[in-house]
Amino acid sequence: MIRLLNSILYLLIAVVVLPIVLFFALLIFLYDRHNPFYVSVRIGKDGGPFKMIKLRSMCVDSWKYKIDSTANNDPRIIPIGRIVRKFKIDELAQIINVLKGDMNIVGPRPQVKTEVNRYTSVERAILNVKPGITDIASIVFSDEGDILNGAKDPDLLYAQIERPWKSRLALLYVEHASVWLDLRLMFYTFTNMFARKWTLDKLSKIVRQWEFDVEDLPEIVARRKNLYAYPVPGASEVIQNL
Repeated sequence: MIRLLNSILYLLIAVVVLPIVLFFALLIFLYDRHNPFYVSVRIGKDGGPFKMIKLRSMCVDSWKYKIDSTANNDPRIIPIGRIVRKFKIDELAQIINVLKGDMNIVGPRPQVKTEVNRYTSVERAILNVKPGITDIASIVFSDEGDILNGAKDPDLLYAQIERPWKSRLALLYVEHASVWLDLRLMFYTFTNMFARKWTLDKLSKIVRQWEFDVEDLPEIVARRKNLYAYPVPGASEVIQNL
């Protein structure tokens, strides 16, 4: 019954989302006359690879830079891409992956193989569920471009001050996943666009109901405390190099 309700919900969301995706796909195509979609191999449930679809927000040869994390000042981002990234419109194309069964609407964000290869044994539990378009971490760190802005090595900075918290939130989601939690996270993904402080406070209250290993985690979720380097789950030291 729950699976049927999920399928109906996904179809309803697809009806709303797909016209938005197609509109921005046309704008991107008109900008440089290249394919507006970007397909990237990501790692899904149980470590299986799949082709994730996104609206392209960067120049067509962005892969040559060999950078996984993106700051707002990244020269690869095209003008319309800044709008697409700001409002997470690029991620909406993943509704196609949801309909194909590769992803859920809510779940830990899928990572590239190089990032998954760096997982500790504890972090690998993130792969026990299907990845999603949105989750707690993607809402809390929706300003990732600002966080990494100006970094000499955005991948390393990400590993030091974002990944430790994102992985903890992903593991908490895996432990506490439910239909009710998913519905709330879908709602908070929407409210985050215009009521960010209120949204983060709500997420912080959710996290406080769970058991976690770092006392500051709820404050990090609410973004009332500055991000700082911390060991990833399953490690004893902060990452120093990649």
